[in-house]
Amino acid sequence: MKKGIIRNIYPGGNTSKGFYSFYSYVAREDANKIFYVKGGPGVGKSTFIKGIGMDLVDRGLDVEFLYCSSDNDSLDGVYVPDMDAGVIDGTAPHMIDPKNPGAVDEIINLGEFWDEGLLRENRQDIIRLNREIGRLFRRVYSHLKGAKLFLDELENCILDAGALDIKGLNRKAVELIDRIFDNETLKNKDGSGRCKIKTTRHLFATAITPQGPSSFLKNLFEPVKKRIIIKGHPGSGKNTILQKIAGAAVSLGLKADIFHCSLDPDKVEHIIIPEIDTGVITSAPPHEYASGEWDIVVNTDEFVDFDHLKPYQSEMEKAQKRYSEIFSDAVAFLAKAKELHDELEKYYVSSMDFKKVEVKREEVVERILKLK
Repeated sequence: MKKGIIRNIYPGGNTSKGFYSFYSYVAREDANKIFYVKGGPGVGKSTFIKGIGMDLVDRGLDVEFLYCSSDNDSLDGVYVPDMDAGVIDGTAPHMIDPKNPGAVDEIINLGEFWDEGLLRENRQDIIRLNREIGRLFRRVYSHLKGAKLFLDELENCILDAGALDIKGLNRKAVELIDRIFDNETLKNKDGSGRCKIKTTRHLFATAITPQGPSSFLKNLFEPVKKRIIIKGHPGSGKNTILQKIAGAAVSLGLKADIFHCSLDPDKVEHIIIPEIDTGVITSAPPHEYASGEWDIVVNTDEFVDFDHLKPYQSEMEKAQKRYSEIFSDAVAFLAKAKELHDELEKYYVSSMDFKKVEVKREEVVERILKLK
């Protein structure tokens, strides 16, 4: 049997606004079936979820793997679009609770399979580690907030200097929109050039992790037939173009996966429009995307008059340096939090009956397969 395709995404992220969740966009409220997995750290939630996902892939189903931004190797969920079913971590910081209990949603509590007596013996150490992890995450988010302020300084210099050709940038956005959403591409959607309203999802393609910036751009965009790659310095208008293209897709009723910036979740960085097999990618440090022979590449630096920026050069260099330093400190705090989380997990691992967890995992796989 041919294996299914794995698509990697981040449904949540460590951002300048704290932990930012797009988990509600993974599946619709009226999904076929969603299992929410509860339990403490180290009870095997990620292994449980990944095992289910790999079993479904081996059965030929395409599966979205939902990765954790605070642990590069950990899964927070799997979702099967064709089955409209998923298994999602429902613990903090996601804190997702069933919206339609029984009819759609079901809770799986892996805490049923631990030895509470062993955990209570280590009560003080568990409380201490949880407190310190919470403190470290507060430092992570305060530093990311600071990093964004210095990145904003860089971007504002271009605007304050009057160096950005806004009219030219808007003309380029219109040109790209016309190219993406031409009549030939959209015809036969419903006979009028428009298609019925579909679901727009908001997600992350990148993340700030304990190992630094992480990206799934290659996994997400290599299968896309038509790609437009937007390059340029901070503040050169990349986000403006992406926002306008996303708005055009939504106004036409096209389904779109809209991927947001991992530092500033208010910004759109990447878009995939499956119905017209088109993707728009922001390629800029630390998440660069190598263009192919047939890709359309737009460099927004062509709309910037860099001579106007010369008086601001020293100021911009200082802002760039401070941004890099504060961002690096945020990642260091995140790495320390991960280290302590691993230590915390050991207390739970030693208390678990993983044979019972495995039986439960196999049961969930069979129940999902019966949804066909």
